[in-house]
Amino acid sequence: MLFVTDPGSPLDKEVRSSGYSVINADPNVGGRFSVLSAFGLVPSALIGAPIKEILDEASAEKQAFLQDDQVILDVAYLLLTQAEQYIAFTDAESRVPGLSDWIEQLIAESTGKDAIGRLPIATEDVARARVGGAFTVAYSGSGADLTVEGSLGAHFIFWEWVTALIGAALKIDPFNQPNVTEAKEQTAAALTEWNNVVPVLTPACTDKSVEIFGDGQSLKDALATFIEDVKDGGYIAIMAYLDRRDDVKIAELRAILAEKSARPTSFGWAPRFLHSTGQFHKGGQKNGSFLQITGETSIDYAIPGRDFSLRTLLFAQAIGDNRALATRKYPLLRLHLQNRKAGIDEILAAARSL
Repeated sequence: MLFVTDPGSPLDKEVRSSGYSVINADPNVGGRFSVLSAFGLVPSALIGAPIKEILDEASAEKQAFLQDDQVILDVAYLLLTQAEQYIAFTDAESRVPGLSDWIEQLIAESTGKDAIGRLPIATEDVARARVGGAFTVAYSGSGADLTVEGSLGAHFIFWEWVTALIGAALKIDPFNQPNVTEAKEQTAAALTEWNNVVPVLTPACTDKSVEIFGDGQSLKDALATFIEDVKDGGYIAIMAYLDRRDDVKIAELRAILAEKSARPTSFGWAPRFLHSTGQFHKGGQKNGSFLQITGETSIDYAIPGRDFSLRTLLFAQAIGDNRALATRKYPLLRLHLQNRKAGIDEILAAARSL
């Protein structure tokens, strides 16, 4: 087992004293900017990524834009002036699949504060990226408002610098995340309130396999009401506290709700998104509508040294973030799947029928 952590951190001391291997990373590089530090490079190396090639690409790209900054300044300028709030990214047909998900965290958590910022949305293709009037960015081909081509390492360093430039222009600190702790505090409060055991929560109503916590007498009615309540110029955020592998079908909901609502619509797997778009949800423009999807679990695990299980922690994270959003009086709907497979199919069917 190999650990990567800040030098002198509690984890560093504990695992060293237990005889584990440790690699220390630069403590001055924040998480979302750490892809080219030990935090990003060590796991990448372990899965066989060409680390030297990626670092050489990043170094060459940095040297190039420091010598001639016209392109990087132009891109930052476009994202500031042509995108009032929404930037839709797509890596369809590019050589960098998955890059949009990384950029989503980078820009959302860095700029979504002080009620300003740019909300990046990872989309399936250019056509669906345009929904809601977002400024569109692709990494190959044509049709997007902006196409940025390059190697993976070049993209990493380029977008980190673009994000920092956007932060400087917006007069915000792109390296902090002041609202992320709100959900953590609410999570801790929920665990204490529940005495570390998930309570029985009563829904407003139930439609087949889906419990509805919000307005609406049926699943279709709840989704329709939710869409109608989106503010002018606002967006929809789907937050799925489900399994990225076994429940992947629910990701189809993003494009469906975007089409039905004609609103920019993001999709995040939880709890990962809490350190991504989660900061924007609370610190960015105050025009979001939030759809939480939770589900029953058939497997649970004890957490060594804790009085609560992994299932309880995940559910407390969902309710904690729900409460953090509710304090802002944002439109909020939670759908709880009593049966995950059936419930996902029922949600998708209801959304398509709108």
